[in-house]
Amino acid sequence: MFTTRYQRMYNNLIEVCRKNLGNFDENLIRKAFDFALEAHKNDLRASGEPYFDHPYEVAMIIAKEIPLDDVSIAAALLHDVLEDTEITLDTLSKQFNSTIADIVDGVTKIGGAIRDHDASQAESYRKLLLSMVKDIRVILVKFADRLHNMRTLEFLSREKQIRIAKETMQIYVPFAHRFGLAQIRWELEDLAFKYLDPEAYEDIRKKLKATRREREAYIKKTIAPIKEKLDEEGLKYEIEGRPKHFYSIYRKMITRGKSFDEIYDLFAIRIILDTENIYECYTVLGIITQIYSPVPDRLHDYIALPKSNNYQSIHTTVIGPDGKMVEIQIRTRRMHEIAERGVAAHWKYKNSYRPSNKEIEEWADWIRDIFESVSNREEANRDIIESFKLNLYQDEIYVFTPKGDLVVLPRGATPVDFAFKIHTKVGFHCIAAKVNGKMAPLDQKLNSGDQVEIITSKNQTPNKSWEKFVVTSKAKQEIRKWLRQEENKQVEEGKNYFNKILKKLKIHINNDDLLKLIHKHKFDNLNEFYKAVATGSIDVEQILVQKPEPETKSIEDEAKALDFEKFADTAREQVGGVLIAGDKLDILHNFAKCCNPIPGDEILGFITRGEGVKIHRKNCKNLERLMKLHEGRIIEVSWPNTDGNYFIAAIKIVGEDRPGMLSEISQTIVNTQNTNIKSVNFQSHRSIFYGTVSVNVKNLEHLNRIIERLKKIPGIETVERFEVTN
Repeated sequence: MFTTRYQRMYNNLIEVCRKNLGNFDENLIRKAFDFALEAHKNDLRASGEPYFDHPYEVAMIIAKEIPLDDVSIAAALLHDVLEDTEITLDTLSKQFNSTIADIVDGVTKIGGAIRDHDASQAESYRKLLLSMVKDIRVILVKFADRLHNMRTLEFLSREKQIRIAKETMQIYVPFAHRFGLAQIRWELEDLAFKYLDPEAYEDIRKKLKATRREREAYIKKTIAPIKEKLDEEGLKYEIEGRPKHFYSIYRKMITRGKSFDEIYDLFAIRIILDTENIYECYTVLGIITQIYSPVPDRLHDYIALPKSNNYQSIHTTVIGPDGKMVEIQIRTRRMHEIAERGVAAHWKYKNSYRPSNKEIEEWADWIRDIFESVSNREEANRDIIESFKLNLYQDEIYVFTPKGDLVVLPRGATPVDFAFKIHTKVGFHCIAAKVNGKMAPLDQKLNSGDQVEIITSKNQTPNKSWEKFVVTSKAKQEIRKWLRQEENKQVEEGKNYFNKILKKLKIHINNDDLLKLIHKHKFDNLNEFYKAVATGSIDVEQILVQKPEPETKSIEDEAKALDFEKFADTAREQVGGVLIAGDKLDILHNFAKCCNPIPGDEILGFITRGEGVKIHRKNCKNLERLMKLHEGRIIEVSWPNTDGNYFIAAIKIVGEDRPGMLSEISQTIVNTQNTNIKSVNFQSHRSIFYGTVSVNVKNLEHLNRIIERLKKIPGIETVERFEVTN
């Protein structure tokens, strides 16, 4: 059924194959060509052209722009027959072979998953990832398919253009980046940008066109002395000026907050060396820095430290002619092929398009971690999108272990991300970190070149605050997974203990009474209540046997609680928090409401599940119960050494309101070890005064001495340390 047109198309395809593939099975390609042409003979595209033109163009992209192999070209020609015709997978397998059939089937599943679901649906990604695990050619054929569809997007409605362009930006562009397919990524970005923001696209296009001659003249002027020196060295090379693509320029304008005219790096000069000796790249770097002054901190050696997608090159920025900054990239021919065609070139050099067992295992682990770490579809959608944004499309930093091992992390990563990268258990028990030999907070952002040491403790566990600052999907998923599991354990533990106390006190409580109880104590739901029971935040026996109280506290009680809370926060802050295990470590901790410890109290810490260390007074009844149930989770804590320093304490006084009383109180306090009074707050009612005095004291002994002397003043009824207990 070959017409002159189709014969010409076939001849062009074979000519490209001969040029780019070397050895290939022409009979296989001819068979696939004929089969696809017959299958699509009655179909038309939106443009009105024969539908076969699309699979043909996809095959041409595979042969010309991502030179793969004859199997890939046959699969490209056949990639739509399962979806758009009556042909079955079994038929395709029998007519060709299982490899080609599997690739076509994988491409079909990816397309169906993404088309039938919103781009944020986890199932779409699951099918996409699982298909790629089997044969890398699946994703490469799909990229070629998407690229041709984007090139012909003009024939679709505006609504479809926007949907497909968004889908391309959200899914295909990040994957192209991850696989190192630079040329495809750039074109997909520009095409998607063209339809998502036509005005900005057209504005940049016109401005680049208007400055083209000036830019080309400048590139020629910059290159001339470099070529002269490279020729003197007898190096074989190719040098060119490459304009940055439209979307890249647009992104720089947005992130830097600059106009088009203020963006200096609209192009880069690229030097490609025809050599396998990578040291020639460093020779060229030396030559360039002799000609032009390098810009400090703008040298990136991706040869010594390749990116995660195998990209290798040296990037440097220099001050070129007329004082303008110019980016220069230096790489070998092989590095260039991998930079432009990424994973396609990588597999070609390996002479295998099927990942190794180790690579399959890494991919499968990633996929399994993503889907097993979420408990419902909504969380799956969030985690998948997050994983893509975090792990597929980020700049990288290079940090080192104390032994000098290299660890690659996304920019913005913290010591906790580093810990989880080393091992999940290291992440779970990460209690502190040293960066370049100095103690650093766990949320500190790391920089390239940092040496990171993780300090662990068997008693440390992940807490909720970590979720807010970690950036790697592995850290986020492991933390969430652990918190969910521990929360479930905590709820069950609290429920069991609550029922045990009910049995002990011989109290029967129905559901209505239980709900009243939890609402009275301001818990949103039963799970929150049971968690509070498990962590000792409330005294179960006390709330079950206490006398009925008004549903709401008096204004006076509320004010008293608020005053104490402010005082306690100030006092704790003034002494510098607490020491955990003898050190001022960056560990999440908070103070138990059941006993409200303040500086001067003897204290202990209880390691909760997911909420850090809870600080209790040593004589707290809830802590006594927790020690019996979880002795291994009790940790030594203390206030910082206050020798020579002072902390704030407050004294509550009630007495007879008589002339000179305030003066006597003040004199007594000041005369006790020259104590400084911070504040006084007294009120009187019917000849009785009551209120508080805040003072600076060295220790608990100092405070007790003041209290004892105040008690001796005539007319004083009670003197006690100011505190509020639940």
